Amino acid sequence: MGTKLNSYQEFPLSDDGWWASVLAEEESSLPLQQSVPRQEPARKAVAPNWERALQIYRQDEIVVLPVIGYNRGGLLVGEGDLSGFVPCSHLVDFLPQTDEAQRQECFAKYVGRKLRLKIIECVAEKERIVFSERAARAGSGKRLQMLDSLKPGQRVQGEVTNITDFGVFVDLGGVEGLIHLSELSWGRVIHPGDVLTLGQQVETLVLDISPERCRIALSLKRLQENPWKTVEARYPLNSITSATITTIVPFGVFARLEEGVEGLVHNSEIPLPAGATPADYLSPGQTIQVRVIHVDASRQRLSLSMKLIT
Repeated sequence: MGTKLNSYQEFPLSDDGWWASVLAEEESSLPLQQSVPRQEPARKAVAPNWERALQIYRQDEIVVLPVIGYNRGGLLVGEGDLSGFVPCSHLVDFLPQTDEAQRQECFAKYVGRKLRLKIIECVAEKERIVFSERAARAGSGKRLQMLDSLKPGQRVQGEVTNITDFGVFVDLGGVEGLIHLSELSWGRVIHPGDVLTLGQQVETLVLDISPERCRIALSLKRLQENPWKTVEARYPLNSITSATITTIVPFGVFARLEEGVEGLVHNSEIPLPAGATPADYLSPGQTIQVRVIHVDASRQRLSLSMKLIT
């Protein structure tokens, strides 16, 4: 599936608290694209047969179910004693719609169609069965094979299938992994969409695997050397260097010295006329000269000044 990263041991695995917070954030932050609401079928359906659903999930089988309704987040499918929800990001042909009316019109066209699906989550205590059309493309048993073969520290290739505020989902060929926002870059990331795009092929590093929930934590940044390890030697105090403004905020501007290394120029360190703001004279993308006035590599903090003469 991939090759091992020899220097992987330099990087600690995400701890249980980190992984738990990722999952909690995932389930609470996606009202439109990947939320899994309590199922409310368009027509009355038989209560799910949880024993059957769990068997299908554990054996990674493919089922064919008709679409019986939809809501803001995706489609409702069901037949007999098997029913559940398909998030829109798990539909093969669905294109992200920013307009709510277009989204609903697209969903309406699915009603009555039969879809080849896999169960990717089955939680009886939460009355939740989540299906994926995208996962079914890999064939029966593929998820089990992948979860068994993947190991932390392994490099894997995949396709970006969904971009959210908290991270990026990547299809590894039958199972999806998540690159959390904090694992996209060594530098500051405003939105994951600034780093990756839908449909992009990307190489990532496996951080952690949770087979029981079919969750895989991935990293993009750990394929590169951490630039903060040597930042103090490369940017000593009072050294002057070029930087590119990335963001203007009320208290100053953020400027990138190199990929993964960004610092803050506080308003007090920007020579401006009385009553002026940074936005009056500076703009994102502009190259400026800065002086390094504070470095905290352990916290990845860098303070800069546009007052070049001490």
